[in-house]
Amino acid sequence: MNPAPASDPKPPRADGAGTPAPPPARISSADLLRGQRVVEIEHEGQRYRLQATRQGKLILTK
Repeated sequence: MNPAPASDPKPPRADGAGTPAPPPARISSADLLRGQRVVEIEHEGQRYRLQATRQGKLILTK
């Protein structure tokens, strides 16, 4: 009987290369909202709305 192959401890990169990708940047919601309940985010010419709810959830809409 053949042994099961060892699993690769490194997660694959999004680009398919063998080296793991660095962790994504982390930004707190407080830094994004700056004391407001709603902010607009512009991304690639599109405007999005990020809203904090009373229950502490975030809603991102286009």
